[in-house]
Amino acid sequence: MGPDDESTHGFAGAKRTILLRLKHSGSTSLADIAQTAGISKVAALGHLQQLESQGWVERSFRRGAVGRPPVCFRLSARSTQLFPQSYAEMSRVALDFIERRLGRPAVIELLQERAHDVADRNRMQIDADRLSERVEHLAGVRSEGGYMAEVGIRRQGAIELQEHNCPILAIVGRYPEACDIERRMFESVLRARVGVSHRVVAGDAVCRFWIREREARR
Repeated sequence: MGPDDESTHGFAGAKRTILLRLKHSGSTSLADIAQTAGISKVAALGHLQQLESQGWVERSFRRGAVGRPPVCFRLSARSTQLFPQSYAEMSRVALDFIERRLGRPAVIELLQERAHDVADRNRMQIDADRLSERVEHLAGVRSEGGYMAEVGIRRQGAIELQEHNCPILAIVGRYPEACDIERRMFESVLRARVGVSHRVVAGDAVCRFWIREREARR
């Protein structure tokens, strides 16, 4: 699944563009939304009010401005239903069953086995001499899996990788160990050091990874 195929629960046209914009950007002004959708602010506000009445969008206020804080718009907690979830709820129920029968360590071992399998299947596809190329390949693989991944800025020798959607949110909410297992899987396939500064499961708008070359062994 590529960026143009990102599911938004059957929405099309301007509404679909608005939902994707909010998914990628978090809290966003009316002017920015209208510009992205290529419509007037009046038309954008009309779409937003409809999405708001349906419970997909909510308003927020940007602090720090003089006078009345300007209104912005963001996706509601309910909006996770609009984006790919990869049968995560069914998987969570299955993992809960395993935990009841065999204990939590068995669940963690299963998640680790899955990560190893994913790494083995994608290692050749992600293989490249330059770290930046490997990160680009990984972003493509993750987007196909519904994570809406993109390579961001470079800062202090690190490459940023953002994931705007978490298809396994129902799982990591119950088993947060899955997040670190995926981080270590990234380190394996990228042959790099990977740190995390933001997580969707923690309430952030995006999962943000910082990827650096491994230090040469002496």
